[in-house]
Amino acid sequence: MSSAAAIIAVSFAVSAPVRAADDAAIQKWIAEFQPSTLSKDDQKKELEWFAKAAEPFKGMEINVVSETITTHEYESQTLAKAFSELTGIKLKHDIIQEGDVVEKLQTQMQSGKNVYDGWINDSDLIGTHFRYGQTIALSDYMTGEGKDVTDPMLDVNDFIGKSFGTAPDGKLYQLPDQQFANLYWFRYDWFTNADYKAKFKAKYGYELGVPVNWSAYEDIAEFFTNDIKEINGVKVYGHMDYGKKDPSLGWRFTDAWLSMAGNGDKGIPNGLPVDEWGIRMEGCRPVGSSVERGGDTNGPAAVYSITKYLEWMKKYAPPQAQGMTFSESGPVPAQGNIAQQMFWYTAFTADMVKPGIAVMNADGTPKWRMAPSPHGSYWKEGMKLGYQDAGSVTLLKSTPADRRKAAWLYLQFIVSKTVSLKKSHVGLTFIRESDIWDKSFTERAPKLGGLIEFYRSPARVQWTPTGNNVPDYPKLAQLWWQNIGDASSGAKTPQAAMDSLAAAQDSVMERLEKSGVQGACGPKLHKKETAEYWYAKAQKDGTIAPQRKLANEKPKGETVDYDTLIKSWPAQPPKRAEAK
Repeated sequence: MSSAAAIIAVSFAVSAPVRAADDAAIQKWIAEFQPSTLSKDDQKKELEWFAKAAEPFKGMEINVVSETITTHEYESQTLAKAFSELTGIKLKHDIIQEGDVVEKLQTQMQSGKNVYDGWINDSDLIGTHFRYGQTIALSDYMTGEGKDVTDPMLDVNDFIGKSFGTAPDGKLYQLPDQQFANLYWFRYDWFTNADYKAKFKAKYGYELGVPVNWSAYEDIAEFFTNDIKEINGVKVYGHMDYGKKDPSLGWRFTDAWLSMAGNGDKGIPNGLPVDEWGIRMEGCRPVGSSVERGGDTNGPAAVYSITKYLEWMKKYAPPQAQGMTFSESGPVPAQGNIAQQMFWYTAFTADMVKPGIAVMNADGTPKWRMAPSPHGSYWKEGMKLGYQDAGSVTLLKSTPADRRKAAWLYLQFIVSKTVSLKKSHVGLTFIRESDIWDKSFTERAPKLGGLIEFYRSPARVQWTPTGNNVPDYPKLAQLWWQNIGDASSGAKTPQAAMDSLAAAQDSVMERLEKSGVQGACGPKLHKKETAEYWYAKAQKDGTIAPQRKLANEKPKGETVDYDTLIKSWPAQPPKRAEAK
């Protein structure tokens, strides 16, 4: 036997069977990753596969980054450590602010220098990623260059947000690592109070319940703020929001507030040809944001959404809400004096179920519930109804091939069936159908205020991230807080603020068009026409956006009983999720 052959034989002998030390590590981490939708034997098989596939990369130091939320903290503190122990790859998972993730991502894309080996960034960037040609198409990678490091048990079809990371070319560029929605939150104990119910019915002529439309939300806000006024000697408010001119004000609106009002066209995950940002796309090319170019950013539905936002905050929210940021306003409902909140992120669930806080019962059940958000008067059946954040696994072409493979192993590990159910229990940010329907969440559901019922419901598909129509998320997103902040501060009317935003978005897209940097799917702006031209065209084409201003923007309020709503949803998982 030649010396080279001997080396190969020794190498194979070491790597083929899992060594005793590795087996001990595997058993240790299987104990941590309970519950799981996999049997312990299948968990062992999956972890053995990771250990073997990682052999060529042992000793490498790999860096991955994500934003700061509970789910990513668990990944950074526990899963990164597990992966390093199991594979010998030294994995460092940085946790930084969301804005910093986007900034560093831009730096790597613009400079071509490798800042991080793997990224977990919002699927809101899908339109950016597929147009600039600097992001790896994972569907190609898994069957090509990365086939040898792609987990045979990954089961991509089990991911509930797979469509969010899929571009118009049909390829998957981003795979969800965590997801949370913005839903309607309300005080179930107050809404089921017989005295309050009778008073509300006497005044409004319909039942106090989960609002189906914005008219009912407004009536309920008025009722608790100005009719009930106090509960147990404490001043109560019918609404909560935030209004400080700050980058977080941008999320408040780009996270689908306009589509909740009825902006854009029908379509899941995003309206076509016009999406919830008001951007029209034809083929794969964005063609305009302003109404005069066929967009809807400054149309009647968008202006209505801003008008209602401002009106409700002024009339029904605590006075300090106007000067708060997203993070400052988040804890307020848990303090016990808010009746309902239209725009509430399920990422707050873990903090809202802490024992002993004002909105929890002594038995560990919540006094509150979450439910699907109500829709505005411009909304039509078939439109998206809210936002879902999907922090997603992303690989860049500028990362060296071996480092990219090692990072891909880790990024698959943290979404694998071996760990995802346990991770879902820690962070309550679901990515897999099989996890949502696991019996462990059936048991835990009564203590999570409707979260599990929502994720098991057919309504869930109407909550989606920003989509393909947005050609450069980092450049366009920053325009929102600056322009809408002018409306929030009173410096501009809602119409003037949205006119300014639409013009600014068109300006950015015009620069992208002139540069040609995004190729055949880059913006190509329509010439300006009258608003009436586009209203008539939508009518003729059988589409919706832009819509003419409604004569009545406040139809009669409509509500649904929460318990009836929950019972109407299917109790059985879809057949796809039953397969283990």
